[in-house]
Amino acid sequence: MNTMRYQDYTAQLKYSDEDGCFIGRVAGIRDILTFHGDSVDELRSAFEEAIDFYLETCKQRGETPAKPYSGTLELHIPPDVHARAAWFAEANGKNLNQWISDVLKNTTASTAV
Repeated sequence: MNTMRYQDYTAQLKYSDEDGCFIGRVAGIRDILTFHGDSVDELRSAFEEAIDFYLETCKQRGETPAKPYSGTLELHIPPDVHARAAWFAEANGKNLNQWISDVLKNTTASTAV
């Protein structure tokens, strides 16, 4: 997946053959922010404009803009599941955090429960 970063925001990028342009969507926030461009330079400019517009609009409305996910996740699971995950991590030569991160990175919507 191709990505682009601006301020603290990350966008996922793809090319739409149907539309004949690059399309981006800001990731990691609940608000939906999309943008497009015919070239990488146009796409970057549109991304930055979308973020700037979003932040300014939130400010004018007195709303707090959505912040991207921090990367910290507190997870409550049964002790036996915790132990099993720790065993898998150790068996793969990783700490629990690394192993869970790798598992989630390699999980797609079609493979998730």
